[in-house]
Amino acid sequence: MSDRIAVTVTRQGAAGEVFRAFLKLGLTSFGGPIAHLGYFRDELVVRRRWIDEAGYADLLALCQFLPGPASSQAGFALGLLRGGPLGALAAFTAFTLPSALILVLFAAGASLFDGQVGHGILHGLKLVAVAVVAQAVWGMARSLCPDRSRAGIAVAAVLTVTFAAGALGQVAAILLGGLAGLALCRHQDAAPARNLAFPISRPVGAAALAMFFLLLALLPLAAASLPFHGLALFDAFYRSGALVFGGGHVVLPLLEAEVVAPGWIGADGFLAGYGAAQAVPGPLFTFAAYLGAAMEPAPNGIAGAFLCLVAIFLPGFLLLVGALPFWDALRTRPMARAAMRGANAAVVGLLGAALYDPVWTSAVHVPEDFALAVLGFVLLTVGKAPPWLVVGLTVLGGILLQVI
Repeated sequence: MSDRIAVTVTRQGAAGEVFRAFLKLGLTSFGGPIAHLGYFRDELVVRRRWIDEAGYADLLALCQFLPGPASSQAGFALGLLRGGPLGALAAFTAFTLPSALILVLFAAGASLFDGQVGHGILHGLKLVAVAVVAQAVWGMARSLCPDRSRAGIAVAAVLTVTFAAGALGQVAAILLGGLAGLALCRHQDAAPARNLAFPISRPVGAAALAMFFLLLALLPLAAASLPFHGLALFDAFYRSGALVFGGGHVVLPLLEAEVVAPGWIGADGFLAGYGAAQAVPGPLFTFAAYLGAAMEPAPNGIAGAFLCLVAIFLPGFLLLVGALPFWDALRTRPMARAAMRGANAAVVGLLGAALYDPVWTSAVHVPEDFALAVLGFVLLTVGKAPPWLVVGLTVLGGILLQVI
């Protein structure tokens, strides 16, 4: 009994710690989902040691397989691991709230990132993402690709996503990496995978999977038969979140079809909000908050933003909760560990490919950009500078480059 009480108290106390950690990430994690994973690794794996490198890579591989926002799913799982269900809720709220509030303000008419200074800030944030993702690739490659076979799997993953772009290429790269791990990594000496002990039972996981499919099937029927616009709104955003692989950018055409085509928001307003979403920290899925606030039919404003945010994130979290209890048991088996070693090496390859496109190609255009990105990388890796300081210095550099 005393052990159970101690665990409960620890988890309740950890929810506040989780909230503070993810609020810091929600305020400083610029650059999109790939960069977010680099920020998570630096803060939660390297600095706070909530999870080891292998366990973190396992989580990334799982979240890449599932539909939904991979970085938010990884954050939700880390919060769940650290603080139980309250920790998961704290991680989601703290990581999502800053960008959601900014985008709701933008929808209300606040003009952000106009003029030279604004463009300099945005460009500096893109260069921060280059440094952060490069640091993540470097650190993960050293621990997850320590031999020729796994380095080869990582290179093969880069080639796979280069010639098969998009979510299909990402899933194929991880699948092929797992198969290669079964063939090449079965006899490597490695400690058994540590059980991550997610506080989710298999019946709860099965119920979450059932809920995911029930909502996916029943919401369109309910929206078609009941004259409530809020229900139609929830259905549109739930289906968009349920059917997207590959992160926030992939959801753009789905959302455009759902909200622009029926006239809920104009095309110009849609694109303006999407542009603003690129300039704020946190998950790109918070674009849903802008749409919910800016759309003409009620519910809109704060109520619409909240409704759309819940709807677009819910399917990805239901799938994650459904998968975790089965995945955690599976990953401790020897054959599964060999497959995960290959899959983890493939994840390094995916991050390496993303470092070039879209992170590098969208940020580094002139030699001065390259120098600023290298400065950020050196500060993070050699100087061990905190990410917020690197963000500030790089943004200042981006402003100077834009103004001079």
